[in-house]
Amino acid sequence: QVQLVESGGGLVQAGDSLRLSCAASGRTFSSYVMGWFRQAPGKEREFVATINSSGGRTYYADSLKGRFTISRDNVKNTVYLQMNSLKPEDTAVYYCAAGRYSSMSSSLYDYWGQGTQVTVSS
Repeated sequence: QVQLVESGGGLVQAGDSLRLSCAASGRTFSSYVMGWFRQAPGKEREFVATINSSGGRTYYADSLKGRFTISRDNVKNTVYLQMNSLKPEDTAVYYCAAGRYSSMSSSLYDYWGQGTQVTVSS
C-alpha cells in the first residue's frame, strides 16, 4: 500500500511558476511508476506526465511539453512537478498517482493522492 500526499498548489498569476510535490509513504516507492494528472471544473481528469521507477524515463502530454517537468527523488520518496509559464487554462486540481506501468490512462494507476488546487489568474 502507498499513501500519497500532494502539496505546493496555490493561486498564481499567468506566467508564474509552481512546483508541486507528492510525498509517498512506504518502503516500495522506488518500485512504482509515478504520474501526475489534473482535473479542471466540469472536465474529465487528464494526463499530465509520468516517470518510471528509476526516474530515467519521462513522458508528457503533448500540450504540456516544454513547460512542465516531472522528476522524483527515491531517497525522499517524493515526486515533483515543476510548472513554468503557467496559463489560466492550467487551473485544475492536480493529482499524483502510483502504478506499476507507465501509462497515460488513469485506470492503470493503483494509488492516488487527494489532490492540490492550482489556480492561475490572468
